[in-house]
Amino acid sequence: MDQNPLIDIGLPIALAIIMVGIGLSLTREDFAVQARAPWPSIVGLVGQLVLVPLVGIGVAMLFDGMTPLLALGVVLVAASPGGATSNLITYLARGNVALSIILTAIASVAVILTLPLWFDVGARIIPGAAEFEVTVPLVQTFGLLLGVILIPVLLGMILRARKPALADRIERFVGLVGAVVLVLLIVGIVIGQRDRIVDLVVAVGPAVIVLNLAVILLGGFVAWACRLGRAEQIAIAVEFSIKNTTLSMLIAFTVIGNEEVGLAAAVYSLVMYLTMVALVYGGRRLMRTATS
Repeated sequence: MDQNPLIDIGLPIALAIIMVGIGLSLTREDFAVQARAPWPSIVGLVGQLVLVPLVGIGVAMLFDGMTPLLALGVVLVAASPGGATSNLITYLARGNVALSIILTAIASVAVILTLPLWFDVGARIIPGAAEFEVTVPLVQTFGLLLGVILIPVLLGMILRARKPALADRIERFVGLVGAVVLVLLIVGIVIGQRDRIVDLVVAVGPAVIVLNLAVILLGGFVAWACRLGRAEQIAIAVEFSIKNTTLSMLIAFTVIGNEEVGLAAAVYSLVMYLTMVALVYGGRRLMRTATS
């Protein structure tokens, strides 16, 4: 992919701003609460970092009509952490917001190691993927994610602790930045792949729809099977399904350097914003029946 200053410089900066927003929503008390009752966090993190990527690989192999690069894009999405939007959706769906925030924050840091590993697994077992020699270099990815995830989250937490009023004002701005960046990324992919965009979307669309629905059901089932409360079930289902697709596209663009790999993230973004309406409705209904 040709070098583009907007992608090479602007995208990492925008993602870092989004991650500062996650840090702004965190306090030490959030971690203390989860530390006193860690089981929901453990269930959510194991599912997020292990089960969801496995589902992604399974979906990528199930839809053998996709090109290997599109299939790897599906794996990349599944291996990415939950997005900041998941915290808002959990709130609207009456789920456990504190749990959602903790899962987003910890998973965002943990994928510095797990994402390259899962992508490598996918590249090794997806038929035809090895021919393209597409990899996510561990050292390069670690450095990139350290700069755009861990450090910004810590900065956000520090600002929240020292200037809570300012943190509240900035946090509102961060959501707008995330939405604008996501739209620009999708537009960029459409322009870059305009000659065959329809064929590619048709090819990857069914796979990402199945992935999205599968991880929603997986999150709810795993939380229920582990005897978590309904608010925790909602939070984990949302966290599994609302992905940080901005991060997925950043890696596809800047580390892998292939727009086709990033297309799955672009299509998944559209799908997850549609299904989150059903998540909010279902969550509210579930909590209403629990109290009636």
